[in-house]
Amino acid sequence: MRGNRPEMSAGNAINTSLYETLNFDLIRDIAPVAGIVSFPMVITVRSPFPVNTLAELIAYANAKPGKLNIGTPPIGSPQHVAGELFKMLTGTNIVLVAYRGGPPAITDALGGQIDGVIGTVLLLIDFIRSEKLRALAVTEASELLPDIPTVSAIVPGFEASQWIGIGAPAKTPAAIIERLNGEANASLADPRIKTRLIELGGTAFPGASAEFGAFVAAETAKFGKVVKFANLKPE
Repeated sequence: MRGNRPEMSAGNAINTSLYETLNFDLIRDIAPVAGIVSFPMVITVRSPFPVNTLAELIAYANAKPGKLNIGTPPIGSPQHVAGELFKMLTGTNIVLVAYRGGPPAITDALGGQIDGVIGTVLLLIDFIRSEKLRALAVTEASELLPDIPTVSAIVPGFEASQWIGIGAPAKTPAAIIERLNGEANASLADPRIKTRLIELGGTAFPGASAEFGAFVAAETAKFGKVVKFANLKPE
């Protein structure tokens, strides 16, 4: 994770709390323009693992605290923090094994060194389709995994995704913000762009600039609670 990249994204909403010092303030220095795309994540286990649903995974974790090992990308990544949010809301003692990238976690899951992986749908979809990994739940509805339930269906209040949006300098005139927002939303309404985002495992994320700003503020506050709860420190 880069702690000094001024963009509107889940990563920088997390970085606001993860890093003690940044050279910009996401809320103060960047004016929200528009959401662009949201990439759902999926909680998986290796196929031989003896659980078939998210409820069973929670029960397993409660029965064997500290014994369930789930791989994620690095500490502070949206996938890792989604795992910490899951632990916080379920009260489970799951060991999140943070890797420097997604593929090593997949390799270890397939080899039985860890029990599963939390990753974006696009990263894991081929392993799910080949039944090497079993999808238990998506963090939000996914067109690529339409039959997989959402985490929130089992864990009320859970919301997480790897979202990306557009920001502008804080003093950008409102008229320019609204023009940019309109152009972004018009692009996202294009069926070709919608289809391409689905192919990439994402979902178009349109809306008014004020709505996107409220979303960013809420995500930043939520992630702050998770970072504090898990006492996360950047690598």
